[in-house]
Amino acid sequence: MEPAGPPPLVPVPAARYARVRGRRVIIGVPGVGFRGDLRADDPVVQGSRTFVPVLTEQEYYRAELHHVEAFAVLVPVDRVWVEEPGPVAADQLQPLDAPPIQWPRAAGAGGHLLGRRVVRAVPDGFVRDLRALSNSYTSHTGVESVRVCAESAWYAWALDGTAPASVEVPIDQLWVE
Repeated sequence: MEPAGPPPLVPVPAARYARVRGRRVIIGVPGVGFRGDLRADDPVVQGSRTFVPVLTEQEYYRAELHHVEAFAVLVPVDRVWVEEPGPVAADQLQPLDAPPIQWPRAAGAGGHLLGRRVVRAVPDGFVRDLRALSNSYTSHTGVESVRVCAESAWYAWALDGTAPASVEVPIDQLWVE
């Protein structure tokens, strides 16, 4: 029996949070567009305006892994949303003034997996912030599987060449974000 899928990622205005350091965020302008695959630092106040320092994920992990300062763009807080897993009613309409809700899709539904962000089902819920190190393949036990690693290990591999520790996961336990 295939486990029920993970909850979708619902964009929540960053202004609702006092602390967002390390959180995945989306920035953008309604009616123009949005950008994801970013990480935030805690908001800062300059004059009467609040800004959220935003970095690409690679820069965020470089700073964390190597304990260095990184350049972050200051984005007005009203143009930043935190990606928050949460329930959504099936008939809930997508607001036009925020990024879209991101519904995970079953990894076995086909498509390219290598490098994609995936969610793994575990007995007590779901593990996020994983990356697929392979496309699907048939394991030595005959099960369709995918190799996955922690997202921090994925970026460390790109930054310093350290091959990531990985695990083989049956594809029916994975969803693509």
